[in-house]
Amino acid sequence: MARNRPKSALLALAVALLVSACGGSPTPSANKPTGPAAQGFPLVIDNCGVRTTYQRPPQRAVSLNQHATEVMLSLGLEKSMVGTGYLDGEILPEYQTAYDSVKVLSKEYPSFETLLEAEPDLVYGGWADTFDEKEGRSRAAFAKAGINTHLNSEECPTGPVDVASMDEEIRTLGRIFGVPERAEERLTKLHATLDEVETGLAGVTPVRLFVYDSGDRTAFTAGGKGIGNEMIRRAAGVNVFADLDKVFADVSFEQVAQRAPDAVVIYDYGDQSVEAKKRFLLSNPALADVPAIRNKRFAVLPLSSTVLGVRMPSAVESLARQLHPGRVQ
Repeated sequence: MARNRPKSALLALAVALLVSACGGSPTPSANKPTGPAAQGFPLVIDNCGVRTTYQRPPQRAVSLNQHATEVMLSLGLEKSMVGTGYLDGEILPEYQTAYDSVKVLSKEYPSFETLLEAEPDLVYGGWADTFDEKEGRSRAAFAKAGINTHLNSEECPTGPVDVASMDEEIRTLGRIFGVPERAEERLTKLHATLDEVETGLAGVTPVRLFVYDSGDRTAFTAGGKGIGNEMIRRAAGVNVFADLDKVFADVSFEQVAQRAPDAVVIYDYGDQSVEAKKRFLLSNPALADVPAIRNKRFAVLPLSSTVLGVRMPSAVESLARQLHPGRVQ
């Protein structure tokens, strides 16, 4: 993945001076109080092995990856953002206006230097590679520069990722930004969608299904540890690879055939279209006798809907409609 370069020798020198001035200890300037402490602060958050003390709500945040960005926008935090980057697809329509008010720093991940130039006080990442040490964006590097970081908790689960995990992620962001009441309002709406789906699916027979993310020699699929597995369960499905103790894992197509799913859920993203994925699966000899392939029974979900964030309830609703037509309004 190409990295952005400093625009000038002057910027490079400024970055070097900033990092050297930090020495071996985090610089507190990004979180230095400028007035009376806000209610609920100082706030200590333990996140994926990193403990952060927030002296005040962030005022210059950067979000990276779609699900992180949409969590922030759902809480009305666009005025507290100085940048964003790396979407998987289209932003949700209800957040488009807010999203358009935030500067896009890069199409993919910005370089560490580009992020420093934005002068953030928090970087919130959706995927673990947001903080790729090899690319110079480790959480330790940000801490040394006086910048706090937060990582979506699905990237470091302590147990199965479920609806309670969604609640905790959104509540945590609400606490960090000093807007816990907005988090509760958002969760009320999200749970209402889940409740409607549960009511509509009462008594249906679950459908055994296989998630196809990508892969031609092996299949990259959803295991039992991620939010995708919980979504399938709530849409009255059974993930045939729920026994895999991972969020995602590679399996052979022979294993898929042995487990004989009745439907395939395709994750839609990237350069390979849904139709191309369908053609590949339908033409794969190893899958010829699989009921889902014989009956051409497919469902489709955008990848951005299958990770821990505000899209999860609507994705459950969409999957339920595709698996059980007529049961969910």
